Amino acid sequence: MEENLTVLREGSRVSESDVRGYSPLTLAYIGDAVYELLIRTMVVTSANAPVNKLHKRSSLLAKAPAQSAMAEALLPVFTEEELAVYKRGRNAHSYTKAKNATTGDYRRATGFEAVFGYLYLKGDMKRVDELFQIAVESTKQKGQASSAGKD
Repeated sequence: MEENLTVLREGSRVSESDVRGYSPLTLAYIGDAVYELLIRTMVVTSANAPVNKLHKRSSLLAKAPAQSAMAEALLPVFTEEELAVYKRGRNAHSYTKAKNATTGDYRRATGFEAVFGYLYLKGDMKRVDELFQIAVESTKQKGQASSAGKD
C-alpha cells in the first residue's frame, strides 16, 4: 500500500528507455488518469460541494476541447522530448473518438495526455505539476477555468 502511495506522489519511475517504448496511446491512457486526478484534486480543494457539482466543474476541464486548448498553450514551453511525445500522441491512430469533439481537438487532447503519461511514468512529477499549472492558467486567461470553479 505504501508503495502505491509513493507512486502517486512521485510517479512510477519506469526507466526512460522503457517509457520510450510505450505506445503513444498507452501513454495517453495513463496520462488521462494522472490529469483527471490533478483536475479533481484542484476542484475538490477549491471548494467542498456536492459530488454532482464537483463532476460538472471537473468535466469542463477534462473534455477534449479544453485539453486541446491547453495543449496549444503548452506548445511553446514543451521541451524537445515532450514535443516529440506530444506529436506521437497527436498523430497516433485511435479507434475511438470523443463525443462532442472535433477530430483535431481529440487528437491534440490525446497528445496532451500522452505527455502527462510520459512524465508520470518517468517519475517527473515536478514537471507534471509545472505543465498542469501553466495549462490551468491558460484556461483562466480564456475564461474556461473560472467557470470550472463556479456553477
